[in-house]
Amino acid sequence: CNQCNKTFSLNGNLIRHLGTHTGKKPYQCNQCDKAFLQNSVLITHIRTHIGKKPYQCNQCDNTFSLNCNLIQHLRTHTWKKSKQCNQFDKTFSLNGYLIRHLRTHTGEKPYQCNQCDKAFSKNNHLIRHLRTHTEEKPYQCNQCDKAFSKNNHLIRHQMTHTEEKPYQCNKCDKFFSEMIVLKDI
Repeated sequence: CNQCNKTFSLNGNLIRHLGTHTGKKPYQCNQCDKAFLQNSVLITHIRTHIGKKPYQCNQCDNTFSLNCNLIQHLRTHTWKKSKQCNQFDKTFSLNGYLIRHLRTHTGEKPYQCNQCDKAFSKNNHLIRHLRTHTEEKPYQCNQCDKAFSKNNHLIRHQMTHTEEKPYQCNKCDKFFSEMIVLKDI
């Protein structure tokens, strides 16, 4: 690359990399305003609109839109759960999962925010918290210009477009888009 001196063994990889400098994203989604550097990423993105999940587990009914998610899922069938919690009858396939679980007993919070005094037991909780400082909103609605810091907020917002109301009151049979509205009644 003549801009950052990175080297590539394939010309196609160099061409894709050059897009990171120019900001050009030639592969445009025809269902929303998102654009991508690579056609393969666009194809994967289009699956989010049509709900296509072409990768099926051969051991259960689960399907996935990405092959890497299928591969990760397959491990749940083949890995022996040999890491055991000494306080509960819980076993884990990876030592890292056991360590993360043990923090629920010890209260350890090794992930410290560098902008305030909050600490977290999981790294993804720290990442989500940091958005309160940066005001980053990575979850963009594909039907309007609203963006959200949390994925579940986006999902709840998208129900305003679909008018989906999955929560039913057991007293009056009315439906609501949010559980909190149902609880307030």
